[in-house]
Amino acid sequence: MKSKKNGVVIGLEVHIQLTNLNTKLFCSCSSDYRGKEPNTLVCPICLGFPGSLPVINKKAIEFATRLALALECDINKEFWFFRKNYFYPDLPKGFQVSQYNKAGGKAFGDRGHIIIRSNSEKKEISLNRIHLEEDPARLVHKGSIASSPYTLVDYNRSGITLIEIVTEPVIRSPREAREFLNNLKSVIQYTGIADLDLEGSVRVDANISIEGYPRSEVKNINSFKEVERALKWEIRRQKNLIKHGKEPIQETRHWDDDRRVTIGLRSKEFEKDYRYFPEQDLVPINLDDDFINKVKAELPEMPNVRMNRFQKDYHLSEFDSEILVLDKNIADFYEEGIHFKANFGDEEYKMYCNWLMGDISRWLNEHNKNILETELKPEELANLIEKIQDGEITGKIAKSFVDKLMKGKSLANIIKESGKKRLADKKKLESIVREVLEENPAIIKDYKDNPRALEALIGKCMAKTRGTADPEITRELLIRNMDDYLEN
Repeated sequence: MKSKKNGVVIGLEVHIQLTNLNTKLFCSCSSDYRGKEPNTLVCPICLGFPGSLPVINKKAIEFATRLALALECDINKEFWFFRKNYFYPDLPKGFQVSQYNKAGGKAFGDRGHIIIRSNSEKKEISLNRIHLEEDPARLVHKGSIASSPYTLVDYNRSGITLIEIVTEPVIRSPREAREFLNNLKSVIQYTGIADLDLEGSVRVDANISIEGYPRSEVKNINSFKEVERALKWEIRRQKNLIKHGKEPIQETRHWDDDRRVTIGLRSKEFEKDYRYFPEQDLVPINLDDDFINKVKAELPEMPNVRMNRFQKDYHLSEFDSEILVLDKNIADFYEEGIHFKANFGDEEYKMYCNWLMGDISRWLNEHNKNILETELKPEELANLIEKIQDGEITGKIAKSFVDKLMKGKSLANIIKESGKKRLADKKKLESIVREVLEENPAIIKDYKDNPRALEALIGKCMAKTRGTADPEITRELLIRNMDDYLEN
């Protein structure tokens, strides 16, 4: 009799390419394969020719150590590589050189964790391990994998260094999975080992089950947004099967991000099917304390440390600091910008944060860019905030300047060309206020029982002045003139 529980159980396997390495994991071929002619960055080692001997990339060990320290893993100081045997066109050798944490083998690092925010609460996502392995070749299909009449193989990617991060099955929703991945991306960005914005630099395998039932594995999801979508679909699929008296089977599935459905590929392999055994062509790796301590000393400030410092130095809230440091480029931009003006204090620190998290982030999302891909300068945003604080422009006027600022136009030129300045002339504003009151008797009537209706009248005044009316003076004049219209 199966469990009646309906809980969702999710575990993730995240494969990260160490894109900041110059060469592959076991040979000297360039790792800069994107945009290159297929099958040109290859050699006997990454093509698996008989008699070719791999040699470990020392920098890959250093990068893996950086990540293990940042995730607070227990680093295994002595380990060796294993052969993971399976046949597939993307494996020229017929096996993948990886690590195995059983039968005497060890992963690069055990345990570790990532802290996420789930339903406004902090939650620790425990890791099982991280380990090093080589990337298989890239399979190229015409259209969808399900409908393509053929498969081509590009071996340029074969042998690229991967780190696999494996969570414990403690994730309980697609949203938690997305939060975990966003926070993991942040840690990787701060360590400087990879640029996960590059195409194909991250792939996720998601294991999903409904409590008491077998799990499915959805393979090779290529973006964090798609992971969340794939999980939502797969959970619905499994629950519908159970609802109709059918039991999900243990299988491997593919996420079709065009149709947004999962497709069954094959029955799920079991660990024993891979016939792991030690890779005899590679010597064991020994890490001493001096090496680990040297890497640790050179590790940059991590997001959680920076978050605490932002709270202390700039008096930001925990929430604001947490969001701000998530993207290192945004956090760097923030610190450069607030230090541009010597007179900035707590109020300006908060305003600068709000602009970055609000209108600037909204523009970045709409244009699918990161802040380094724009022409916005930290000092221009500081100038914008100073103009608002000095009363030269209103917040609404400032918002209308965002697009031009992001494209590199100076604030001074934008103000000059637009002619938009704060309207603070009380005589002009009073005329506009009376005009608005004359035109909106229904809102005035509503104001008797709902004082918040005043905001609608302020909005009408803003519309007439194209957002230039000083909001505080406008509010004061509306309240002062309201009595004449309330009596009518």
